[in-house]
Amino acid sequence: MTVSHHGEPRRWLRRAGAPRLEFGADYNPEQWPREVWAEDVRAMRTAGVTVVSLAIFSWARIQPRPEVYDFAWLDEVIDLLHAGGISVDLATATASPPPWLVARHPEILPVDRAGNTVWPGGRQHWRATSPVFRNYALRLVRAMATRYKDHPAIVAWHVNNELGCHNLYDFSDDAAVAFRAWLRERYTTLDELNVAWGTDFWSQRYSDWDQIIPPRQATTHPNPTQQLDFKRFSSDALKEHLRLEREILREITPDIPVTTNFMVMGETKGMNFADWASEIDFVSNDHYVLPGPQALDELSFSANLTGNLAGGRPWFLMEHSTSAVNWQPINVAKKPGELDRDSLTHVAHGADAVCYFQWRQSKAGAEKYHSAMIPHAGEDSAVFRAVTALGARLADLRRVAGSDRKPADVAILFDWDSWWASEQDSHPTDRLRYRQEALDWYTALLNLGIRADVVPAGGAWQGHRLVIAPILHVVPTDLADRIHEYVNGGGHFVTTYFSGIVDVNEHIWLGGYPGAFRELLGIRIEEFAPLLDGETVDLDDGTVGTLWTDRFQITASDVEVLARYKDADQPAVTRRPVAAGSAAYVSTRLGPDGLTSLLPALLGPAGVVSELPAELRGRVELAIRGEHRFLINRTDEPVDLGDGRVLDARGVIVS
Repeated sequence: MTVSHHGEPRRWLRRAGAPRLEFGADYNPEQWPREVWAEDVRAMRTAGVTVVSLAIFSWARIQPRPEVYDFAWLDEVIDLLHAGGISVDLATATASPPPWLVARHPEILPVDRAGNTVWPGGRQHWRATSPVFRNYALRLVRAMATRYKDHPAIVAWHVNNELGCHNLYDFSDDAAVAFRAWLRERYTTLDELNVAWGTDFWSQRYSDWDQIIPPRQATTHPNPTQQLDFKRFSSDALKEHLRLEREILREITPDIPVTTNFMVMGETKGMNFADWASEIDFVSNDHYVLPGPQALDELSFSANLTGNLAGGRPWFLMEHSTSAVNWQPINVAKKPGELDRDSLTHVAHGADAVCYFQWRQSKAGAEKYHSAMIPHAGEDSAVFRAVTALGARLADLRRVAGSDRKPADVAILFDWDSWWASEQDSHPTDRLRYRQEALDWYTALLNLGIRADVVPAGGAWQGHRLVIAPILHVVPTDLADRIHEYVNGGGHFVTTYFSGIVDVNEHIWLGGYPGAFRELLGIRIEEFAPLLDGETVDLDDGTVGTLWTDRFQITASDVEVLARYKDADQPAVTRRPVAAGSAAYVSTRLGPDGLTSLLPALLGPAGVVSELPAELRGRVELAIRGEHRFLINRTDEPVDLGDGRVLDARGVIVS
């Protein structure tokens, strides 16, 4: 155990020896004949593998019948790996219940919004609130921990797998009972709940706790606060399952750290990972590249947010892909160099372990077309050669291991409550996408060569020169106070359309929008003006807005108009000096190009400048860990760094 510059103890894998960047994959030996296992260990050593995640989907093998455990095969695999010098991140194996459990207890199956049972045949077919499932799962966890507590190969526990990926929302009777209990703890009395939910609207006032149900399929839009609270509850229910497994592991194996793999990527939004991060000994994440013009920026954004969920300390990239996945409409293989660049971008943002799904590409099952470290073509393949080269490079980069991310001057606030609430139904537009707006700001900063930290809204961001809060829709009083104090203390704050609109209960901040920030910004909006599909607005600075506009009045004499709507001659972007800081407002979606044009006017007053030479800005991303500088080529062309070095197309240089 070491101590970070944050002053907090840091737990990492339980292993002796010098720090290193770990390298490996999910390993599923039960899919293969026993004689393949020794070959796997040999090939792992060739590739430079140091760690594998094991037994993730092995419940049916480990416990073939209710009262029978078969650990013999798992014992053999773990011993083989240990003899080969490969560490094991051992899963608790609770991710997918075996057929016998479902046959005996169909009441563990989730129920969808319309009341339909979600049947087995895939994976994760269990309710987080089922006492029956919990009993069987925790019994398995206890058996696993007891069996392997003293095995020297085990360096970490891997709780379940991708919690909530397929079973986030359950509308069963078990969920209803648990939801009521969660609401009682949150509100204490029905009167408080009725006020918070605004139940005098549409005659929804409750007179008994048992009248409350999850927001099941209804005749029209369910109560918005009920919907938001159910999202909060659903995340908490999965977190509680994580905690229950973790407590057994800590009881039996206190010296082995516990983690679970988050899914900070794309539109995977149902789990509030900012709330979960403190529950585990180190943060782990799964990330898969999503095709599109911002694919690499989205990877960087997600890795950046993961690093800040980890408090700037090292984290574990539990899964990503060597090449194509199997679950997108069209699954494109990676280009030469992308395997290295994608992996090293995660390392640049704090990952001290680089692992894939999976070690050997499956020959059967739903993920048989998903790439792996050893593809169907075998070791004599471009993918395996690239994997082996990366393993050698990570070994050479061991000097990076253990170093913390260097904070940037700019923070982008990320808030799960605002993500959930801003995209609910019955709003001014259903086209708004919270994460996309945040990603657009991140891309624009990269275009200008500016490093930024993507930071949870509840985290530590007051030390940044400039704080950008895209669509910060839900603003509790304490968050509003923090932002006001930040600006009055000399900080520079930027927010956007549909921000500062509701409080923690999804109630409007009255008096004109954006209520929580109205006085701070020196503006007042009476009515929203969202745009129709295909409709655009021209600004007098040459940028073009889409999705949303606001017709607003300036209420403070010191507000500066940075851009106006040309046709309406109305303010579009404003900035107000406040004490030694400032507060700025952007009332339309400008996209990456428009924000790239706008940002210099916001960065300048905050004293934020690029750390890159002018000729590299936009083409190269800079990330810094400790004293180590990562230069990541954002293009498909070589980049002359101007110092005698050339950054290969899709390449990464670490200095």
